[in-house]
Amino acid sequence: MTGGTLYDTLRHFADSWGLVIMTGIFLALAAWPFRPGAKARNHRAATMIFDDEPRAEGSETDGR
Repeated sequence: MTGGTLYDTLRHFADSWGLVIMTGIFLALAAWPFRPGAKARNHRAATMIFDDEPRAEGSETDGR
């Protein structure tokens, strides 16, 4: 198998099945956050930036 033949074989694979495989991977990764068990993790990720914010005066519940 010469360099040109290997290149042609890999190019043919990429033009046909490579595109199908990459599309499948993309669809799986795009659908991953929408699976039923991901709701809690998604909510945690969405509100994580607010964890270190100072609370407003009187909003703490420790009895002060």
